[in-house]
Amino acid sequence: MAFVKNLFDKNFIEYASYVIRDRAIPDLEDGLKPVQRRIMHTLFEMDDGRFQKVANVVGRVMKYHPHGDASIGGALVVLANKGIFIERQGNFGNPFTGDGASAPRYIECRVHPLAKEFLVTNPHVTHYVPNYDGRSQEPEVYRAKIPVALIIGAEGIAVGMSTKILPYNIREVLEAEKHALRGEPFSIFPDVPTGGLIDVSNYNDGNGKIVTRAVFDTSDEKKIVITELPLDSTSDSLLASIENAYKAGKIKISSIDDYTTDHCQIEIKLPRGVYAKDVVDALYAYTDCEKSISCQMLVIKDNLPQVMTATAIIQYYAKKLTAIIKDELEYEQGKLTEELHARTLERIFIEERIYKKIEQMKTAEDVNAAVKKGFVPFKDELVRDVTDDDVEQLLKIPIRRISLFDMNRNREQVTAINKQLKEIHRKLRHLTDCAIDYLDGMLAKFRPEDLERRTQIAQFNAVDVKRVVKRETPLRYDDKGYLGTSVSGGTELLRVTPYDRVFIMRRSGIYMVCDVPDKLFVDTGIWYCNYADKEIIGKVLFTVIYRDPQTKFAYIKRCRVSGWIMNRDYFIAPEGMDVLHVDTRDSFSFTLHYEKKPRMKLKAEQFNAADFEEKGLKANGVRLSAHETQSVTAESTAMQPSLL
Repeated sequence: MAFVKNLFDKNFIEYASYVIRDRAIPDLEDGLKPVQRRIMHTLFEMDDGRFQKVANVVGRVMKYHPHGDASIGGALVVLANKGIFIERQGNFGNPFTGDGASAPRYIECRVHPLAKEFLVTNPHVTHYVPNYDGRSQEPEVYRAKIPVALIIGAEGIAVGMSTKILPYNIREVLEAEKHALRGEPFSIFPDVPTGGLIDVSNYNDGNGKIVTRAVFDTSDEKKIVITELPLDSTSDSLLASIENAYKAGKIKISSIDDYTTDHCQIEIKLPRGVYAKDVVDALYAYTDCEKSISCQMLVIKDNLPQVMTATAIIQYYAKKLTAIIKDELEYEQGKLTEELHARTLERIFIEERIYKKIEQMKTAEDVNAAVKKGFVPFKDELVRDVTDDDVEQLLKIPIRRISLFDMNRNREQVTAINKQLKEIHRKLRHLTDCAIDYLDGMLAKFRPEDLERRTQIAQFNAVDVKRVVKRETPLRYDDKGYLGTSVSGGTELLRVTPYDRVFIMRRSGIYMVCDVPDKLFVDTGIWYCNYADKEIIGKVLFTVIYRDPQTKFAYIKRCRVSGWIMNRDYFIAPEGMDVLHVDTRDSFSFTLHYEKKPRMKLKAEQFNAADFEEKGLKANGVRLSAHETQSVTAESTAMQPSLL
């Protein structure tokens, strides 16, 4: 058994790690999940400037992604709709209506030019690893120059953890990155293409929650037009929630029509006597026109899941951008240095006629040595020492090229290379300025409409459903002992809502608090029923007359109920006592009827409840008489309606 347990534990840990790192959670480095990264890698490989069938792309991606084509196709459509990774041709669905994309064989795509700008594909800068079968190479993670995770957002459920990153406005993200590079403070909040309103009071920089609302046009008091959708909604889902609320009787509408295309337009017409101002709060309360969304920025950082804030992600990318630019500059510097070395070798080799010294050499070793010896007098002009590879390249120069060698052109090339190297040296000394210039250049490449903020930030309190709903449903109690909103016949005790709680005191003296029941057997009789509001119940003075079953002496206790736990039974009298009467009036008269005994003249005795002091809920009562009590009768005038 221990072996089996260890085996299961090991396999579960491996599976959980796989789901977290390789499927559900995006990597901080490039903001992509593995399937998205493999799609982009395939598109970079296939890029020839022309559109490719999505079905063809999906098939190529399967070389890197060991899963079904459906998951790849769905991920490609989602990535394409982000607008900065993939250019689309055909029907890729509608984020406003929720309509799906056409089949992969009918739509086409190609890599977006912007993706080539911020995803570094240079194998000298980005690390590549073997794919799952070892036949090809794929990027471990791309080195992204902008905070992709924030720009496109992410959502995923792994084993024991999940991520929910809302998308942000591109311009605001890049401007925030510039502020981070300068060491200036900044703040940033989500923005989605479908618009809407958001309250970010409890957003907590990406790890709290937001309240989002649709935008209404109520200029016509008999019609409400929804012009912008709340976050994570489509016109179809919003329409369904409104129809469900209408069928449940929670909102009053005459008709609803959806004219949404590339922007939201849902028209709600109201019945006679109902106006827009009367329905707005109900739409927020009972439909998806208002939603609360919890967020958590969980990403893979340094190969481990980690919760980060939006501010921390932008600061991380600001540092990373300068590091990427430094690596790219150093790589370019190395290439130019090698080019300068080659041009200098070529010039000296031809100008000083070093090639003439190899004519009498018999072996390859002698030729190699003669060439190297010929460069000794010009050592100060060389970038580095002459290697065997350098000699090999020089010996491959054809005679025709030597005879037509242009010294002036060579010097121009060397001058241009030195100028580029000087510029690279300058940039390496001012990496922060280079990073800011890069971000400014990226902003200039976006269309103005792509940079506009669509979601408005506002402050509003979530509509309290309990405040909006009206107490219209009757709570009834019948002679069979059933209490509830579905009880037919009987006595109507209260008008309630589904969100109310009720306080019930049974004939036995047991009281409890519960949600409004549909149909609940409580007892063949109840003393009291009212809303379970501490301000209401706390003001009620309960007068309890009970009898000791052994001595049959009657007692009175006056107390208040100030607290309770839901669905728990409490006894208002001391345990084991018989409750004879419960009353909620401050003052009333009652009569004790004594058991008949020989030579006993006193058959009954009257008392006034106001003559007895109020005590605590757990206190014992005051004995009323030393005679054995048979029953109690109380005057029936001025009884409260909720006391039966």
